[in-house]
Amino acid sequence: MHVTVNGVRLYVDIEGAGLVPDGPRMREKPTLVLLHGGPGFDHSMYKPAFAALSDIAQIVYYDHRGCGRSENGPADRWTLDQWGDDVRTLCDTLGIEKPIVLGTSFGGFVAQAYATRHPGHAAKLILVSTAAKCDFQQVYAAFARLGGPEAEKAARNYWSAPSDTTRAVYSRLCVPLYAPRARRDDGAWVARAITRNETGVHFNGPGNEHGRFDFKDALARVSCPVLVMAGDRDPITPIAFSEQISACLPPGHVQFRRFPDCGHGIVADDREGALQAIRDFVLA
Repeated sequence: MHVTVNGVRLYVDIEGAGLVPDGPRMREKPTLVLLHGGPGFDHSMYKPAFAALSDIAQIVYYDHRGCGRSENGPADRWTLDQWGDDVRTLCDTLGIEKPIVLGTSFGGFVAQAYATRHPGHAAKLILVSTAAKCDFQQVYAAFARLGGPEAEKAARNYWSAPSDTTRAVYSRLCVPLYAPRARRDDGAWVARAITRNETGVHFNGPGNEHGRFDFKDALARVSCPVLVMAGDRDPITPIAFSEQISACLPPGHVQFRRFPDCGHGIVADDREGALQAIRDFVLA
């Protein structure tokens, strides 16, 4: 279905009932709102794995503006401030109070924008394979370690000068390094996804908002519990980025989970371990 949010129709899909029979009463499950990566991909990256959590939470999938099945809206509103505000307005429109918001990669950037612009709105926050600020030199070094000179060159060429051409080479040489332990069939989500290159090219790289955003100071305003999850073989958001997020959050509010031998795709590399960590955090 589509829901109009801040003047743009966003594609939304919902899995699981919000109210379930529990003896003589109806029990309300928490709502888990999933923010996908990219930008330029869609929510299908979470399917079917996250269906396993529908027994403990109602799951809301949606495509960010400019992504997937959602409308573009003006390109000058493809900003983290706007994407973060869209999360808040989507929840208000759907009547979701105190959501648990999970963002992966770019979705984690959006989750931080939402949480720092609307502190107190979320019940909990889950940040997976993401960054409070991007250090591209660390990214290039990580691709060099994992993929050699060709991968490093492809990463430098794309991130320094995003275009359809450099993105195609990056997708071929670098994206397979995101999830080194993934089962072969897990790569099918890339084929299933609606890819919107223009959104990624608009956002990505040191010269665009990707290189300008910095949530390090603003994270001190986050008052809800936060789970930070990171793989120690992640080339695009190296684990040091997640360690920095944890250090910037208020003490006592953050749990940090390191996933050994996992890349950017923690759920792809260690589905059982990643989903169990999320389940435990939701139920805590």
